[in-house]
Amino acid sequence: KQHQRDLTTRPHKMASMSAVRRSLRQVATIATRRGATAGLVAEAGASRAILAGELRAQARAGLVGSFTAGKSLFHASSAAAHAAGLIEPHGGKLVNLMADESKKASLVSSCNRTLELSDRNACDVELLSVGGFSPLTGFMTEDVYTHCVKEMRLPGSNLLFGMPIVLDTACEDTKVGDKVLLKYQGKDVAVITIESKWKPDKPLEAKMCYGTSSIEHPGVSMISMERRKYYIGGKVEVLTKPVRPFPCPDPSEVRAMLPAGKDVVAFQCRNPIHRAHYELFTRALDAENVGEGAVCLVHPTMGPTQDDDISGLVRYHTYEVLAKEVNNPAIRWAYLPYSMHMAGPREAIQHMIIRKNYGCTHFIIGRDMAGSKSSIDGEDFYGAYDAQDLAKANAAELGMKTVPSLNVVYTDEEGYVTADVAEAKKLNVKKLSGTKFRKMLRGGEDIPEWFAFKSVVKVLREHQ
Repeated sequence: KQHQRDLTTRPHKMASMSAVRRSLRQVATIATRRGATAGLVAEAGASRAILAGELRAQARAGLVGSFTAGKSLFHASSAAAHAAGLIEPHGGKLVNLMADESKKASLVSSCNRTLELSDRNACDVELLSVGGFSPLTGFMTEDVYTHCVKEMRLPGSNLLFGMPIVLDTACEDTKVGDKVLLKYQGKDVAVITIESKWKPDKPLEAKMCYGTSSIEHPGVSMISMERRKYYIGGKVEVLTKPVRPFPCPDPSEVRAMLPAGKDVVAFQCRNPIHRAHYELFTRALDAENVGEGAVCLVHPTMGPTQDDDISGLVRYHTYEVLAKEVNNPAIRWAYLPYSMHMAGPREAIQHMIIRKNYGCTHFIIGRDMAGSKSSIDGEDFYGAYDAQDLAKANAAELGMKTVPSLNVVYTDEEGYVTADVAEAKKLNVKKLSGTKFRKMLRGGEDIPEWFAFKSVVKVLREHQ
């Protein structure tokens, strides 16, 4: 019960409670956990709905932390969003950090240092630049970072924010006041004016954001071993977006693709889409809390994920051929330059905020969303419904709704149905594990069409 209270009042306590729940998993059942959750989440929803208006007003009153900017930072006002019949961005306005063409040369010449961005850094710069991380106007300073880590909120505005957005460096000489030219793959992409430099408490960041400080967790391993010694924060001015081999429409462009006044259901994935996935997100349009005429935005993350995941470029080709094959007018396709952290519940909040900025009103939450397993013993770091619980508890404040991911299975008698229907009717369920699928793919065996789309299988084989 205390854990469920923490979900609705102090989301940052998720970290310590996740560790406790992991140790208790052998004696706790999913049914018990979900039963305890229902009443408290409903109770929290009412109180958060009351607070939502006040928080949005606070957010409109100013920007985050020490970041300051004029109206030029924003390319969509809340009034414009309402006029278009679309949900407001997080904080009320969509940030635009792209520098004027006439100022780019002087920005570059004003820099006294350079920093080469990692693939993950480049994703963050791009999402900052186009407003995917609205209301942020740069990399977090120390005070903003610390507050976000501990409270899952931004100081001042008190807006929810799932994960800290930081820039790392190993440079000992970088100091406050420096202007640093950020380069990616040798090309100039942005300039950051350093407002803060600090040595982060990475164990605390890991514990609060990932629920564990063990480097068996891929996200903890990343911040511990990939990120450099110092974090630097400050205002960012973007010269050009990182060049990618596939298009990543920005929030304004995606919003232009969406129907006015209709619900938009976001589907997040980091793998090729197979038949069960397709059934899942198309059936989501029929959920009780989704209105008539809704569309689904299939919005895969295309930045670095886990080491054994299929590359973003290959996945892009699978999505493109699938979009042509299904030709479904209720589906919109776009690609997100985001780097996965596998942070479970807190990353679910981050995904909801990003998709809100892209114009989505609903978000599909799967079992163990953004979850991960120990690299040693394969044990799950999060409970199956931890992400759903935290998302539901905070959905009203975000002005969004969650759509639980249906557990669909394929049966000989009726094709795809939900698992409970299959069990009630005693239907013959067919199964094919991911491991078996990959083995069949490598071996050139025929992949059953009930499991995967032919067009997707063809692309995967071409890029083995």
